[in-house]
Amino acid sequence: MSNQIGSAAGVDRRQLAAPLSMETRSIDSAPKLRVLVVAESFLPQINGVTNSVRRVLEHLAAEGHHAELVAPTGPDTYAGFRVHRARGANLPFYPDFRLGLETRRRLRQRMLRFRPDVVHIASPATLGYQAARAAEELGIPTVAIYQTDLVGFAERYDVPGGVRAAAGLTRRIHQHVDRTLAPSTASIDQLRALGVPEVHRWGRGVDLVAFHPRHRDEALRRRIAPDGRLLVGYVGRLAAEKELDLLTHLADDPRYALVLVGGGPEEQRLRGLLGRRATFLGLLHGDDLSRAYASLDVFVHTGRYETYCQSAQEALASGVPVVAPAAGGPVDVVAHGASGLLYRPGDGADLAAAVGRLAGDPALRRRMGATALRAVQERSWYAINEQLVAHYRAVAGGRVSARAA
Repeated sequence: MSNQIGSAAGVDRRQLAAPLSMETRSIDSAPKLRVLVVAESFLPQINGVTNSVRRVLEHLAAEGHHAELVAPTGPDTYAGFRVHRARGANLPFYPDFRLGLETRRRLRQRMLRFRPDVVHIASPATLGYQAARAAEELGIPTVAIYQTDLVGFAERYDVPGGVRAAAGLTRRIHQHVDRTLAPSTASIDQLRALGVPEVHRWGRGVDLVAFHPRHRDEALRRRIAPDGRLLVGYVGRLAAEKELDLLTHLADDPRYALVLVGGGPEEQRLRGLLGRRATFLGLLHGDDLSRAYASLDVFVHTGRYETYCQSAQEALASGVPVVAPAAGGPVDVVAHGASGLLYRPGDGADLAAAVGRLAGDPALRRRMGATALRAVQERSWYAINEQLVAHYRAVAGGRVSARAA
């Protein structure tokens, strides 16, 4: 599952139904849309799908559109919109993720009641496939958001026959929607290789208020590394597909203190593997998460299966250079040699060399941090979600005009 916290480190349960902060927006005069969002994942699960869906719903509410959400989990409402909980089941190899198993008939009924102009299918898998087919049968336009690399997920978890099945499912889903939005060039290439038509680029926004260098906390830095070592950290889910064992190549280097922020199914194993060589800060949210990002000297990502890598973008917004694998989303998010460094995927020695290069050159870190901050200035969530609304209108324009008339 694409892991974006803040992205990935998450929120506590008292905040799960509270909208993320949004800037004040003006309401435009174009006809308002009716959008049914169908998501494979939502609160209380904290991951990239959940957080991007939250941002979309908040934007639709702020701009005066009408929406409802169908998801396997969630509160009764979010951002003032109804949340309909779909039937589902937990995955045996990923117990904290609930798989949506709603029937096509029930989804058709939901669509007929709500009468959407467009169906937004977030990170489609089993639930998304049924929603795509139901909307197709009713003649309702659809936009699918490619956010989870199911093929890479199956490969990493070594599911028997999983890679072929995931490729087939991905192809079938996206051949039944009007438009697919992918977050990176790597994702677009992957989908086109699978024969998926109508693929367009749509990135991810970043909260430029929550993630900023001004949140750097010297007291936190002293608590983690009282001897003044550099802080090298990862923020995200602690899960197998993140390939966090690569951090063992950094843990024994006396130049830096290793920091992990987040939780997940691999947490206890990683605590045993890294022991006292790393500081685990657990799940963070709000100001604590902002301070953790900005207090790092170098941000490290290890997983090669990211369709975008939101946590890397949040590190850039915090003015922190990023070291990430030269695969998937980070290739677009991180400008190699400018805002960070890319290393050979899965190569722990190359990862260590990249971090070592930054550790030994304070001036390079400062230059990359400044470049990182400039690079994200045009990626606010408002700008990104207005692009999404434009995609909605492109596939549903005739339907919206007819309803308005």
